[in-house]
Amino acid sequence: MFLSFVKRCACVSIFGSFLVHPVYATDLENPSNQEPHDSTQLRVNDSTNDPAESVNRTIFKGNKAVDDYVMRPIARTYLDYVPEGARKSIQNFVRNTGEPTVFVNDVLQGNGRRAWNTTQRFAINTTVGAAGLFDVASMWEKPFHKADLGQTFGVWGIDAGPSVQLPLLGPSNVRDTVAAVVTSVASPFGFVHGGAMNVVSYAQKGVGGVGAVNSRAESLSKTDALEKSSQDYYASTRLVKARERAKLIEEGKIGLVSQSGSSIADAPNN
Repeated sequence: MFLSFVKRCACVSIFGSFLVHPVYATDLENPSNQEPHDSTQLRVNDSTNDPAESVNRTIFKGNKAVDDYVMRPIARTYLDYVPEGARKSIQNFVRNTGEPTVFVNDVLQGNGRRAWNTTQRFAINTTVGAAGLFDVASMWEKPFHKADLGQTFGVWGIDAGPSVQLPLLGPSNVRDTVAAVVTSVASPFGFVHGGAMNVVSYAQKGVGGVGAVNSRAESLSKTDALEKSSQDYYASTRLVKARERAKLIEEGKIGLVSQSGSSIADAPNN
């Protein structure tokens, strides 16, 4: 059974690497959480900002089928066979590999304090934290935070635009979709081939695949609860995603450096 699970994880690694981009990789929160303050983001919560809803719902059904028959079973088996400590180390490692991207977006957002925090985290966890397997930086009061190009665009004041449902990728909006494309195109591994670059590129895909499985496993209880409590699961996921992105953008505007999961309500007003 375990060997079968390993084979399934290997087969899904490349597929899973598509599922961890910040546009769609999401920690689903309680939809009853506080409404975002950003007026451009509030409009995303309105169904009238989903002009292609019929098409989006069709794509959503396909995405859910893939999740039900591929990602969810693998994630459940992963939870059964991989100890919690190992899962935490995997999460730490994946986060650490993404810190350079976080740093770039911290700089683009003009968040010097966050950029310095990210630099320290990467240096500490890559060395003392055994290549990122252990989040020593958080223990040393250098907490993790998320940052991506979609958030950067939001901090710059670019409107989210209409909701979209991306094949295999899930709920998003026009702004974050453009950001995802730019991020993908800007990656040096998309243009440079051969030798060490190929090794790095394949390693990046492998990390993405493992990260996708780990993220899906950690969010299972939240998505299951959301689906059971929702009369319209599509609308609920769209709403939750919009609120999550609005919260992330507010954190970027504030320049908040706090423990992951902290509420914006706890941030200083400035």
